[in-house]
Amino acid sequence: MHYTGTIWRPPYEAESLLLQATAGCTHHNCKFCTLYHDLPFPFRMSPMEEVEADIEEAAPAGKLFGWKRVFLTGANPFVLKPERLLAIAGQIHQKLPAVQTIGCFARITDIALKTGDELEQLRRMGYDGLTIGMETGDEEALRFMRKGYGAADILEQAKRLEQAGISYRVFYLTGISGAGRGQEGARRTAEVLNQLQPVGVGANMLTVYRNSDLYQDILRGAWQEEEELEKYRELYTLVEGLTIPVEFMALGASNAFQLQGVLPEERDALLRTLNQIITQGSEETLRTYREQLPHL
Repeated sequence: MHYTGTIWRPPYEAESLLLQATAGCTHHNCKFCTLYHDLPFPFRMSPMEEVEADIEEAAPAGKLFGWKRVFLTGANPFVLKPERLLAIAGQIHQKLPAVQTIGCFARITDIALKTGDELEQLRRMGYDGLTIGMETGDEEALRFMRKGYGAADILEQAKRLEQAGISYRVFYLTGISGAGRGQEGARRTAEVLNQLQPVGVGANMLTVYRNSDLYQDILRGAWQEEEELEKYRELYTLVEGLTIPVEFMALGASNAFQLQGVLPEERDALLRTLNQIITQGSEETLRTYREQLPHL
């Protein structure tokens, strides 16, 4: 199998077949991100012959494991032209007939590149359950972190996915609004998400690394990181503010405490856990955990 650099996938894709379609990120400009710094290039599209060879290699194991889902790896494979995505799907369904759905990471800007008809065609070929790193609905934070889109773009493009019948999960980056603004960022994010229908909201916690542009901003005094307990107050505000039915998860390694629950049914239990962390947690212990993390 052709894999380039560190392969990242969401926790809920653990049972999916990982198939490389791209490597790196087309945007490659977010101030906080260091996930693809181990690559010798910002972005690479896998040649179709590599993709086809990997599908061919996986086919015998597919008969054994019966994979029902494929997850295309890379920061945002959904940026690929519809023709390429459809060709990949065709090869998957031909060689791995048990596969029912195909997922991947996607940027908000990737969705905008496709017409409504193209999105519907991709859905018919199995593309579903996309993972979108929206990060926040805080306009100021999106602009400062150079995400390349705003809150209005999130609303517009996510609704286009919904119209095409493509389900999606979003990732929220706790701490992205900076010290003193975490709860405001959470409120703004809830306002955006409450107008949408994601099947899941996953929370990661911002970890600032020395090789990031954001670290240089901190040294210049242009931005200040939230304390660890403030990040949990921020999460409390987000969970409290979400009124849509959705699964909430904080399962990645960046979270010192693993949280998961369905809203609104398990909101009170999640809030009790978060309140316990806020009132009884140790800032020093949580900071030590953050400083020892090898990656996001």
